Amino acid sequence: SAVWGDGEAAAGEIDFKKCKSCHAITAADRESIVKGGKTGPNLHGIIGRQAGTVEDFKYGDSIVAAGEAGLVWTEELLVEYAADPKAFLSDYLGESAKSKMTFKLKDASDVAAYLATFSEDAGS
Repeated sequence: SAVWGDGEAAAGEIDFKKCKSCHAITAADRESIVKGGKTGPNLHGIIGRQAGTVEDFKYGDSIVAAGEAGLVWTEELLVEYAADPKAFLSDYLGESAKSKMTFKLKDASDVAAYLATFSEDAGS
């Protein structure tokens, strides 16, 4: 996985500007790493976390159902999801799904590498 300072994560930090109108990255101690919108959930620690489980965030039913069905975010799955959230959830659940995330990020691989630097096991 990516180590802070490599090209992917550094590029992802720049690409994250597209995400921060809806998403913040806020550490557990409430320290804001990237100030962002509240439309989407906090993305700190997303890699390795069950989908739809950020405390006090009101998710759509489909992403909660996917999490309950076993969806745990990896860099690869996050890239697939960001490319087309609704299609990803529909495929994952095997039924027509909805996503509150309407934005599509064609290639989120650098953003996923960047977000991985804030996962619970980053640096280990």
